[in-house]
Amino acid sequence: MNYEKLLSDKVKSIEPSGIRKFFDIVAEMSDAISLGVGEPDFVTPWHIRNRGIQSLEHGHTHYTSNAGLLELRKEVVKYLERRVNLSYTPENVIITVGGSEAIDLCIRSLVDPGDEVLIPDPSFVCYKPCTVLAGGVPVPIVTKAENRFKLTAEQLKAAITPKTKLLILPYPNNPTGAIMTEEDLEEIAEVLRGTDILVLSDEIYLELTYGRKHVSIANISGMKERTVIVNGFSKSYAMTGWRLGFAVGPAEIMSAMLKIHQYAIMSSPTTSQYAAVDALRNGDDDIERMRNEYDCRRRIIVDGFNSMGLSCFEPEGAFYVFPSIQSTGLTSEEFCVKLLEKEKVAVVPGTAFGTSGEGFVRCSYAYSIKNIYKALERIKHFVETRGWEAGE
Repeated sequence: MNYEKLLSDKVKSIEPSGIRKFFDIVAEMSDAISLGVGEPDFVTPWHIRNRGIQSLEHGHTHYTSNAGLLELRKEVVKYLERRVNLSYTPENVIITVGGSEAIDLCIRSLVDPGDEVLIPDPSFVCYKPCTVLAGGVPVPIVTKAENRFKLTAEQLKAAITPKTKLLILPYPNNPTGAIMTEEDLEEIAEVLRGTDILVLSDEIYLELTYGRKHVSIANISGMKERTVIVNGFSKSYAMTGWRLGFAVGPAEIMSAMLKIHQYAIMSSPTTSQYAAVDALRNGDDDIERMRNEYDCRRRIIVDGFNSMGLSCFEPEGAFYVFPSIQSTGLTSEEFCVKLLEKEKVAVVPGTAFGTSGEGFVRCSYAYSIKNIYKALERIKHFVETRGWEAGE
């Protein structure tokens, strides 16, 4: 059979994830160090794991309601009130299979063929392919280091057309670590007021900010009714393998998202939902402990890159740095391939997150301090000895 003719043109047009490419190579190398994957090195706190175990012991092994356990949705409402000062009801909440499913549900619920979706660039890898699969048109908005990788009101205004349906607001940002302050968001909101443009606010890293508290665009006057917030448990509670997230927004949009969720997923994993109840009720101290550790690692890795001559923007959120490698004369892809070959260190090309990521690489500091120091030593050796020229 000619599978090339049978496969969907949309799917064929989508490139594989640039993040996973290097992760898969590292998995087959001995003595390699990866700073490539955005996964906490912490084990899920015991009290959360124990709640999951107890749910199995008590025989909670059946489907939950499509939207998720009511108990969990009530805890999400309390969490958002407590941590972000936002008021919702359980009817505004859908429990999803990770934040990624929530992103996909939101885009598919809102975007018709030809609708334009504004996406700050660089940003997380799934926004563009999800838009394409929904028949939408991704419109990248290039953010710049000199603006601390923030989306500006001027850029947003210039990108809007009559076809604009949705703005994706991915802050704190992966891969740059940039955040948006309340003042920044107010300027964005001023552009959106009076339009029918909706906002998908990806706030999966909202608990991982350093030096200032996270503000959601839904906190800004007039924005809550046009905003879907996506969040989850992977980053804040070190629960990546539990595959659990949530979406919160206007009831009308949640109803549309729930229809897709019903047919595609049915309900999120039951054991994970019971564990997540405990995370939200009793996990604030865990968040604080892990954030303090990330902050220490953040300062180490930023200083390390700057000291070796690779200019590194100081991130204020998430757990990534985005150093410039332009001084080496290599492209992002070349730098990552050569570094892996010569020094066995894996980082991700900035271009995996959009074309404006050229000249940068993403490094996660969700790894032990020991591994960070070892990786920095190898990268420094690679840069100072121009290791990419060795053996050529």
